[in-house]
Amino acid sequence: MAGAFATTLYRSLFQRNAAYLTGIFASAFAFELAFDTASNRVWDSFNRGRQWKDIKHRYINQAEADEDDE
Repeated sequence: MAGAFATTLYRSLFQRNAAYLTGIFASAFAFELAFDTASNRVWDSFNRGRQWKDIKHRYINQAEADEDDE
């Protein structure tokens, strides 16, 4: 069973250089997207409430209220 899988994998990916390189680049691209997404989520969870996207509404609402007072 494992021999048949290895043979199929070799014939489909590793036998031709173009397919091998395409697989490597596609895997690297997918890993980069997954790593970036995961690290951004970790960063956002550690810094929740301290980032501009979390506090922007306070300052926008305050600026609108200041304009109404004038």
